[in-house]
Amino acid sequence: MKIIIPMAGMGTRMRPHTLTVPKPLIVLAGKSIVQRLVESITKVYAEPVEEIGYVIGDFGKKVEKSLIDIAENVGAKAKIYYQHQALGTAHAVWCASESLSGKTVVAFADTLFFADFKINYEPDSIIWVHKVKNPEAYGVVTTDKSGIINGFVEKPTEYVSDLAIIGIYYFKDGEKLKKELNNIIDNKIMKNGEYQLTTALENLRNMGLKFVPGEVDEWLDCGNKEITVATHQRILSKSTDGKFLSKSAKIENSTIIQPCYIGNAVEISNSVIGPFVSVGENSIISNSVINNSIIQNNSRIESICSRDSMIGNNAKISGTPCCLSVGDYNMIEIK
Repeated sequence: MKIIIPMAGMGTRMRPHTLTVPKPLIVLAGKSIVQRLVESITKVYAEPVEEIGYVIGDFGKKVEKSLIDIAENVGAKAKIYYQHQALGTAHAVWCASESLSGKTVVAFADTLFFADFKINYEPDSIIWVHKVKNPEAYGVVTTDKSGIINGFVEKPTEYVSDLAIIGIYYFKDGEKLKKELNNIIDNKIMKNGEYQLTTALENLRNMGLKFVPGEVDEWLDCGNKEITVATHQRILSKSTDGKFLSKSAKIENSTIIQPCYIGNAVEISNSVIGPFVSVGENSIISNSVINNSIIQNNSRIESICSRDSMIGNNAKISGTPCCLSVGDYNMIEIK
């Protein structure tokens, strides 16, 4: 079994947090988005994962090493591929075409999910979907009376289905997808200036491949700051014990309202933290009230009342702001 994870996008909707860290490596409750995605997929696999192919931009060796570690932690070999131009979803998957063989899952790295099932390996392909209230904002699938997918519609202007494609796909034979992606790119079959994966899926369906929908219990997006903070809240809510508190954290004259994640060597004094707060390792918080927020590593927070916030690595903040989106290495002081 193989997994392909396209993650070369710039993450512009998540700036300033993606100016220094690729979006899939943003940490939520102690684990990066892409690590959580890999672990969720491996849980629904009944077979070992042989290989994980990451499609990235020029993210640097440190990022590549972290991706290799994520693969090795689930017993898989990692392969790094590069997408140097943003030419669409089909092009992103095609960049990892060397890994497209046998049973393959393609999972785009800006989505997380909760599910309680094992993959059925019999269909030619499974397209994971989730019912949404606003299907016009998504790519959706339509199905026939027997539940087989009979169409793919990108952002329908009129209602045809409420089954939104969440960006995770299973293919029984990755070679067939590879062949069709080669066809699309060799013949420059584009929509709106990009090579679309739905074009390949529709062509494969017309060739006789049977696609079935697979529904997840919950679909979590990480598209922008507000949505990511909400996703982080759900992750903490769904944790098995409801809390994560490092033994090396120092908590003095403070209240931690669970669920929260408190990382290694964190220092918290004279503060109320939580619910739904993550504090990354080596961060220091004093004289503050913080809830429903993500604070990354090595940050210094003093005398603030903050909620619904994302604060990056090595940030320094003091004063009384209430809702923040602060990138790495920023310094904010309000007097």
